Amino acid sequence: MISTDTIAAIASAPGAAGVGILRVSGPAVPAIACELLGREPEPRRAHFTPFRDRDGELIDRGLLLYFPGPASYTGEHVLELQGHGSPVLLDALLRRVCAMGARLARPGEFTERAFLNGKLDLAQAEAVADLIAARSQAGARAALRSMEGVFSHKVHELLQSLIGLRVHIEAAIDFPEEEIDFLADPAIMQKLDALRARQAELLREAQRGVRLNDGLRVAIIGRPNAGKSSLLNALSGSDRAIVTDIAGTTRDVLREHLSLDGIALELADTAGLRETNDPVEQEGVRRAHGELARADVALLVTDAQHAEHDLSLLADLPTSVERLVLVNKIDIDQAGARYEERDEAIWVWASAKTGEGLDALRDHLKQLAGAGSGEGAFSARRRHVLALEQVEYHLDRADEVLRLTQAGELAAEELRQAQHALGEITGTYTSDDLLGAIFSSFCIGK
Repeated sequence: MISTDTIAAIASAPGAAGVGILRVSGPAVPAIACELLGREPEPRRAHFTPFRDRDGELIDRGLLLYFPGPASYTGEHVLELQGHGSPVLLDALLRRVCAMGARLARPGEFTERAFLNGKLDLAQAEAVADLIAARSQAGARAALRSMEGVFSHKVHELLQSLIGLRVHIEAAIDFPEEEIDFLADPAIMQKLDALRARQAELLREAQRGVRLNDGLRVAIIGRPNAGKSSLLNALSGSDRAIVTDIAGTTRDVLREHLSLDGIALELADTAGLRETNDPVEQEGVRRAHGELARADVALLVTDAQHAEHDLSLLADLPTSVERLVLVNKIDIDQAGARYEERDEAIWVWASAKTGEGLDALRDHLKQLAGAGSGEGAFSARRRHVLALEQVEYHLDRADEVLRLTQAGELAAEELRQAQHALGEITGTYTSDDLLGAIFSSFCIGK
């Protein structure tokens, strides 16, 4: 990409601060830097200088740093001006730079230019925004690893293996007159099996990355008076929800964001699930089902008396939703706290009232949210997961075609579609609409 215009924006946060930063990128940067400094600046060296308007009036005094392209963040000539963090002074400096040939930058335009100039791929560019918006230490560390290319490297390795398999199959198609049936070669199926295994592992890692980035969304469900609101209060450490002996107290979805040892969680306390003629409570039940549809985890709160019957509330959930069963009120039932896995769900016996047994629940929630994923954990977005699911679909179709019909042309087409889906993650294949949607969510100046 060769830009013909120069962009400028205030890069520091709005409001008064000790230091304010203005960034400029584009072909007019050398001339702007020379005019502000009064001479040609030395690359990558801080110059303390007065910033003056067109009439020579002093705007501010600060630092000027010049980064010639392509050795810069955007790949273009970049200028960074650091002055006092007064919104009035920064606005005056921005107007001065625009008068010298720059224009106001759009949200995310600096990082967009870095992507278009090959300084970052699309997954790395998205990680920049994720790092800025990180809500937990674990999320920030994961976003930093994605920005450094950990996720992109894994995608690239998978892509190279996929291309190698395509070459093998398409070579067999191109030489049908040969007596050797290349499509019957066991090596093809072995490569495809290995490729599917690596794709499945990368999909699991990306799903953990989404949770590290966005936080784990937990829908607390159950019949009325099961102790859902008490559990929300116990986990959040505050009286966020009203707790009474009257069934149906919670009528709406009550959300609470919290951090468990640096892991972000979003808890949603929902209305008790039951048949009711109360129109307000009916709306609460409808919203509870809507919350389940977007949740990562369905946390069923029940007690020893109703546990087996309440399992029906988890019956129709998608397989992607984790299932947790909290057998509450062990302080009343005189049951001990314990933890086990059964019926494709994790069961925890605890008391929301006394807190006994809740540590096991917290530990499992942290594990589901990505805690302990290791130093290779990276952040990801839901569009990455959707792309990897498309890859999985096309690899499964290629496997089916080769095993049942050995139709090389159909298998090659499925692999081509899988390659295209992988390319959407890093931006090898992308559309202007996708780029617009991604970079418009960035802050101005980044």
